[in-house]
Amino acid sequence: MGFTIGAISGLSGIREIRELRPGARRRERAQLCTRVAEYTSLWGWDLVPGARATRSGGRVVCSCGARACPSPGDHPLDASLEVPAGATVEEATRAWAAVPGAAMLLPTGRAFDVLEVAEHAALCALARLERMGVPLGPVAATPAGRAWFLVAPGAAAELPELLYRMGWDDADLDLRGRGEGQHITAPPSDLAGRGPVRWLRPPTLERAGRPPQARLLLGTLAYVCHRSSVVRPRTPDGPAAVR
Repeated sequence: MGFTIGAISGLSGIREIRELRPGARRRERAQLCTRVAEYTSLWGWDLVPGARATRSGGRVVCSCGARACPSPGDHPLDASLEVPAGATVEEATRAWAAVPGAAMLLPTGRAFDVLEVAEHAALCALARLERMGVPLGPVAATPAGRAWFLVAPGAAAELPELLYRMGWDDADLDLRGRGEGQHITAPPSDLAGRGPVRWLRPPTLERAGRPPQARLLLGTLAYVCHRSSVVRPRTPDGPAAVR
């Protein structure tokens, strides 16, 4: 049907809009369910429906309904509605029908853990790691300027010991782990009303089920995070300064 907003007038235009909306909603739901099934069936990851958030006039409202939600748009809705790894499109459709519009959350500490750094540090680290030929898993970026490296499970618990062995335990690094009992927002879901999460390196059949060991990436990530913390951006008065 070809028309513009300016051409719509009167009740007939309203009826046309109403006729279009259900179809658009159905297509959106179908695309979402396909993505859910992609995560569970193709990549072999569990998926949990998450809350959504809206921002208006400086206020953030969470879809969970809690007035003082501590993590608006960034927490699971109901763990009992989890879609397990291996679920089909039909199973995903039935599960997501109970929570239409929910964000997609990936539990950490199961198929993978996460190493989180600033996105600008992640981009520098990715360039170095790719040049060195280090095997990499999926990497996602958030609208808040953070990046998530998916690594083998257990990395979050082992992170302090790994940093100690590499000599980075006393450095003030903007580097943290996410493991058992935590989650990340799956692309392209919205994170906390800020915008969609996106892939810097999307999952592949080869790496989705076999994320790399954290120790293979950690030295480079720690170095780049350290450099990012000691080098200040260039200012109008002169070049970058090093503390």
